[in-house]
Amino acid sequence: MGSLPEVEDLRLVTAIVRLGSVGAAARELLVSQPSASQRLAALERRVGERLFDRDPTGARPTGAGREMAERAAHILHHLSTLVDQTRAAARERPLAVGTFSSLAPLLFPALGVPVTQVTDHGDRLIGWVAEGSLDAAVVAIADQVVLPPGVVATPVGRDSHAMLFPAGVPGPGGGRRPFRDRVVITYTIDMSSGVLRDRLAALGAETRRAATAETAVRMARAAAAPALMPGCLARMYAGPEETVTAAPVRTTLRLTLVTLGPAPAALDPAALATRLGLDR
Repeated sequence: MGSLPEVEDLRLVTAIVRLGSVGAAARELLVSQPSASQRLAALERRVGERLFDRDPTGARPTGAGREMAERAAHILHHLSTLVDQTRAAARERPLAVGTFSSLAPLLFPALGVPVTQVTDHGDRLIGWVAEGSLDAAVVAIADQVVLPPGVVATPVGRDSHAMLFPAGVPGPGGGRRPFRDRVVITYTIDMSSGVLRDRLAALGAETRRAATAETAVRMARAAAAPALMPGCLARMYAGPEETVTAAPVRTTLRLTLVTLGPAPAALDPAALATRLGLDR
């Protein structure tokens, strides 16, 4: 890399060709004539060719000098647009947005703008936002963990757990243990899974935990059992003959937009809450 011409070399060559002398080029570039002469001599040694014929009347490019000046002008033009083009590319780059896998089928179509889609666990998504590799993430654990410095949590909306009953599956019974001796599939998006299982057990249920919302629905259909899951996801997955009702245990789920600094204008939390069917 040390044998490559520097940007100042290219500027000097094009200035000499345009102005006709080393002295005039030096004045335009705000350097002394001896400094410009030394730079040109060093460049000619590096190239191994004479670039200019010099005499008291000025400097005229040789064939090698004309070739270098043409290529230098081309390179300098691209360099002059580099910053603007880089900024434009940054503005045009789709936002990188992450969420957990179960919310992805609901969230990404609701964003209304093209994004680079990323799915993973909420804690990892928050970490990627903090390090700058994600522009934003929608998670449900922001109020249950300590956020890294600089990370901003903007509330999107609230949801509640619901019960999805597959076709033919009866609703809860009466009394203090309405799910006595019944299997209930559970899935949640925050850190309340243990609390939910304990509350359902107090209602007589035998709980079985699912890894994703879709898994919960499929398990419920296969076992002919109800599934407790976030309301927005229960409504999304429910089939025509299936019923979604309020859950017998009351909890509040909070979806949050996590960003490093102010949220991008394209990700409006209020509009997103409406599209997701959440309460503000």
